[in-house]
Amino acid sequence: QVHLVESGGGLVQPGGSLRLSCVASGSIFSLNAMGWYRQAPGKQRELVANITRGGTTTVYADSVKGRFTISRDNAKNTVYLQMNNLKPEDTAVYSCNADLKPYGRNWSYYWGQGTQVTVSS
Repeated sequence: QVHLVESGGGLVQPGGSLRLSCVASGSIFSLNAMGWYRQAPGKQRELVANITRGGTTTVYADSVKGRFTISRDNAKNTVYLQMNNLKPEDTAVYSCNADLKPYGRNWSYYWGQGTQVTVSS
């Protein structure tokens, strides 16, 4: 079995910062791209940021460019999302996504359960 577990969410004031973490664990043979998505109430899930296995290529939603930074530690099977200058419109459930291959199984996308981020004064 494979598990993705996010942490680091919470309540923060506008202009504040949070750092999300997502750890992939279990029977993992290989881990490829990882990313963060978010879904606000009444809205569709959207890509926030994505990072390739080597960390050399990152993609960001226009709404978070210059404020959020995605990074990863392959030794720990962990991806991070540093969020600075948070705005109320960043309020959402943030979920981790990973393209990985478990032992004895095919490549597939896996999701974490999500962590709530609320930006409010």
